[in-house]
Amino acid sequence: MLGWLVRRLRVLLQVDDSPAHVALAFAVGVFVSFSPFLGVHTAISLALAFLLRLNRVAILIGTWVNNPWTIAPVYTAGTLLGCALLGVSPASLGAVDWSLHGRAFYEALLDGFRPLLVPFLVGNLLLAAGAGVVTYFVLLRVLRRRRDAAGSEPRPS
Repeated sequence: MLGWLVRRLRVLLQVDDSPAHVALAFAVGVFVSFSPFLGVHTAISLALAFLLRLNRVAILIGTWVNNPWTIAPVYTAGTLLGCALLGVSPASLGAVDWSLHGRAFYEALLDGFRPLLVPFLVGNLLLAAGAGVVTYFVLLRVLRRRRDAAGSEPRPS
């Protein structure tokens, strides 16, 4: 996992675009990756890249920050945030009879998740916005420092 992240960051640092443009594209991708629209993240990111004329490489790398290893904790945190903000108890999942099978299990699961739908949407959209904003400023600073450091080095003749 760490190797994957390091490789993606190296690619991101080599994108040929202004630091602000790369940071914006990556941050929009991170926003989409944290959004509750599971299953259509890549399509949303590519559509936004074309509509907003953002760098496709940077936006896709940002979109894939949230992956199968991180999605459960991220969505859980977002749902709990939504529950806290909206005053909704997350205890409804405790009422699900996890020993049921077949249709009865899925009906019980749906009944347990139904009260959490709005907190899931609200909390994860807020988490996505926060992650996008923080990502933008952190990456912008990194890219500007890298550009400035590269500009101060002597160029080979």
